[in-house]
Order: sequence, then structure tokens, then C-alpha cells
Amino acid sequence: MGDAASGRGHVVYPPRSAEDIFKDYRARRSAILRALTHDVEDFYAQCDPEKENLCLYGYANEAWEVALPAEEVPTELPEPALGINFARDGMNRRDWLALVAVHSDSWLLSVAFYYAARLNRNDRKRLFGMINELQTVFEVVSGARQQQSKERSSMDNGGRAKPSVKIENNGKASEDAYGEDDSDHGETLCGTCGGIYSADEFWIGCDICERWYHGKCVKITPAKAESIKHYKCPSCSSKRARQ
Repeated sequence: MGDAASGRGHVVYPPRSAEDIFKDYRARRSAILRALTHDVEDFYAQCDPEKENLCLYGYANEAWEVALPAEEVPTELPEPALGINFARDGMNRRDWLALVAVHSDSWLLSVAFYYAARLNRNDRKRLFGMINELQTVFEVVSGARQQQSKERSSMDNGGRAKPSVKIENNGKASEDAYGEDDSDHGETLCGTCGGIYSADEFWIGCDICERWYHGKCVKITPAKAESIKHYKCPSCSSKRARQ
């Protein structure tokens, strides 16, 4: 049963501040991660499809447990997804673990914001900011971010690659390279100034969010665009920097 755990949900002093709630979230997340990675063989064995509805719990002491759901109604804390064991043998193992990870992420957030109900708007925002700095359980288990990193590395090291967007300059479209025409952008608005697309101006599209921008709004010239392998707009660049 993973690590022995104290009774689930029996918190004598529930966390009140954003910092304490985050510590609780981080500890529960660590427990879930250990179940799905380091202790995965034990976890897998405990999720017998022949048993009743089972849940994966992560506790504030960083212990995890596979157990039946709480019987009291309403429960002291939000409950994890029921019946994670039923799909175990009917799915690819990696896909099943990823599914459990997604449900675990949802549960962790629900517990954190259950505790955060009495926080003010700024403290809730601060709490979510701290949580968002961590990888989700799904990202760790599925290796999502590592895969994205590998793909970016492959793009960077595979020689010069043109952006996956069309660049417009002085009314002439680079149709040979990008296979698009002006009609594709009739309703396009600049992601910075909100201006309507015009083939008379230089535009560039972000490969991450797929928004379009005036070159002048994002300080990209046609000459500079020619040397860009994979364009990220200022908004997406700042988001990646915070991760």
C-alpha cells in the first residue's frame, strides 16, 4: 500500500495562507508523482480491476494510498476520481497512467482551491501562480515537456527551417514557400494592435499560438524574419521564460 498514511482528509489545522496551501499542494503532488513513477509497479499491482471503485490519494505527509472512496457525505475534502482501476487492463499501460495523472491533477487543484475559498482575489491569483510554476503530474508522467523540448531541439539542430507561417511583404506573398493566398487572412487581426490584415504590410505569424502580427508591432523586419527558424511572439516567449 505505498507508504502508510494517516487518515485521509483529517487535517487538524487546515492551511489558511496561500503559502501554506501551496505547501500542502506540493506535498500531495509529490506523493502522487511517486506512486506513478518510482512506486509505479506497486501502484499498478494495487489497482486490480476485479476490486471495487478505487481512488488514488496523495497526503500532506507525502504518502500515497490506493483505497476505496470516503463513505461520509459530504466528504471533508474533494474526492479523487473513482474507479481508476477499472480501465487498467483495457488500455495501454502508459496511456492508463497518463489518464490517472490527468485526473490527479484535477483533484490536486480542487483540494487546493477548496482550502483557498476564503482567500481574496490577489491571494488566489498568487496561489495559482505558484502552482503553475510546477509541472503538472501529467507533464511529468507523460514526458510532455521533455518531448516538446526534444522537438524544439530537433528543429534548432536540423539546419535552417522556415517558419510554419506565411510572411507578407510589400503586397507580395511567399506562396511558393508557404502555399497560402491573401484570402486566407481576410479576417485576421494583429495580435498586438488589433489592426485588420492587409497584404500591403509585412506580417508574421507565431508558431506557438498561431496569432498574426504586424512586423512593426513585434519589431521584426523582413530581413530578420528570413533568419528566424521558429517564430515565437513576445507573449509566448514571456510565458516560456516563466516556466
